Amino acid sequence: MRPSADYGTGAVRRGILRQGHRRARLLPEPAESTLRSVGMKFGIFYEHSVAKPWSRQSELRAYEQALEQIELADELGFDQVWEVEHHFLEEYSHSSAPEVFLAAAAARTKRIRIGQGIAVCLPPMNHPARIAERAAALDLISGGRLEFGTGRSATWTEVGAFGIDPDSTKEMWDEVIRAIPKMWTEEEFEWHGKYFSMPPRNVLPKPIQEPHPPMWVAVSSPETAVQAAERGIGMLGVTLGTPADYKRLVADYRRIIRHCDPVGKFVNNQVNAASWLYCGEDPYEAKAVGGAAAFQFFQSAAHLLGLGGIYPSHAYTAQANATALLSQAEIFSLREGFPVGSPEEIIENLRYWEEVGVERVVMLINYDQAIPQKKVLASLERFAKYVMPEFTDEKAAQRREKARTSGDRGPEAPPMAT
Repeated sequence: MRPSADYGTGAVRRGILRQGHRRARLLPEPAESTLRSVGMKFGIFYEHSVAKPWSRQSELRAYEQALEQIELADELGFDQVWEVEHHFLEEYSHSSAPEVFLAAAAARTKRIRIGQGIAVCLPPMNHPARIAERAAALDLISGGRLEFGTGRSATWTEVGAFGIDPDSTKEMWDEVIRAIPKMWTEEEFEWHGKYFSMPPRNVLPKPIQEPHPPMWVAVSSPETAVQAAERGIGMLGVTLGTPADYKRLVADYRRIIRHCDPVGKFVNNQVNAASWLYCGEDPYEAKAVGGAAAFQFFQSAAHLLGLGGIYPSHAYTAQANATALLSQAEIFSLREGFPVGSPEEIIENLRYWEEVGVERVVMLINYDQAIPQKKVLASLERFAKYVMPEFTDEKAAQRREKARTSGDRGPEAPPMAT
């Protein structure tokens, strides 16, 4: 098994990508404490939600405000920005061309990693060569900052519109993610598979990152976490869960990825969790503003996933089960580990994620324009000023040393799945 590559700030000099402060590392031994000697990294992600009644101006405003937020996040030191790919999901997500939006974000920023998360890897929806081409172009435009997320779409609204058999999407995804790294690294690529075929062609352009950008998969179930580990790709959490929800997933992922057969040229063994962020002036303002917006988002997600019997297959059981959010939306929006609160509360909540072994947390920061833009920007600034300094490499190393000398090995590891 190859060592993993933890990518930090990418800088291109004379066509050679220079990796940043995190170097390649081998996986830790099972007995090692989950407290790490490197700090957590934080990012933001976008669905481009636009609530009804909307106009073309409201869609434009959502995109413009998001770009302003990303520019600020880059200046403040946030590590990454991700955007999803969805189709036909009114209100919930008006993000059908993430590569275009992310190219605009890349042009306005210098350091922040650009997360294509996720590219829908289903040939009837996106031909694999087109996915590889667009991702490579985005890597070039960003100067080697691309994080490449993969998935198989989330709803029957999308899958059914393209005439795709839902029972085949997992196999389609698996075939495509094995082909794309070859397209990026081979001068003559040829493929004859179950779901797509290509005669010998040189797929261009090639990404600037060598051997290729880090690969991820959207994880919404324990089964997908195992599949990510088996294939040596990063675990990109896409359900807004809590540290307790992620604990078993992370433990199983860490165990299995030690013996993976990577689909790419290296192992990306990082875990990226998803959550919701609002860093308020005080606990009351945070709950009133950020908690309310999170509640609206959960309601929208639950309504979308619960649209009358839309899952004619067991292939999407995790999504179908998410309809329980509708009755629990308010509870979910303020659960343990959610970074909604004062800076002090958020620091305490994020420590739970650190203990579970999550390297990165990406966060939604608004739903439609439920939170005024000035408050969103102020929340990002407070988070960067008061919260992020508590999760630097130095602070993480200090906590690790304190745990070691006190005999505290971190939280007890959960039972391993068999």
